[in-house]
Amino acid sequence: MLTGKLVLNKGVTSRSGDCVLLVEEREKVIESELKGVTVRVYWHILGSKKQVVGVRPVQRALGLSSPSVALHHLEKLRVLGLLEKDSTGEYHLIEQVKVGVLQNFVGVLGFMLPRYLFYSTMFTVMLALYPIIYKPDFSTHNIMAFVFGISAVAVSWSETWRAWRLKPF
Repeated sequence: MLTGKLVLNKGVTSRSGDCVLLVEEREKVIESELKGVTVRVYWHILGSKKQVVGVRPVQRALGLSSPSVALHHLEKLRVLGLLEKDSTGEYHLIEQVKVGVLQNFVGVLGFMLPRYLFYSTMFTVMLALYPIIYKPDFSTHNIMAFVFGISAVAVSWSETWRAWRLKPF
């Protein structure tokens, strides 16, 4: 029987030297633990530009009921191996994981944006520039270009919207 506290580190995890979990199993554990308020705390840290946070700033930013709730979730992230705590009590992001809903987002300039936003923007700009660059007429070529362009814009924006609705806040 395995005993002891589960310690999750980068790459491989261990339980007091008794068992070694593979990376895939570690990601499953992280995904099962990153839910609710914990994923909101992690999301806040990913979105912060400096990626260093304290207990009180997390509590205030997320509107948590007390600093002990923020501490609980920060410690949970530390045990998962995603944060480390320094001597001043601040938590530093040491690993970014893309599990669950986080797979659909990317951090840009301190903001977490849906991955599909870039494709949506690109297809929209291409569709808007097409009639400017090429003379619009009712040839088969132009009609098919517009059909494909409108389809790409519609699908990419619907996926962007779907991902945005899944964000954890």
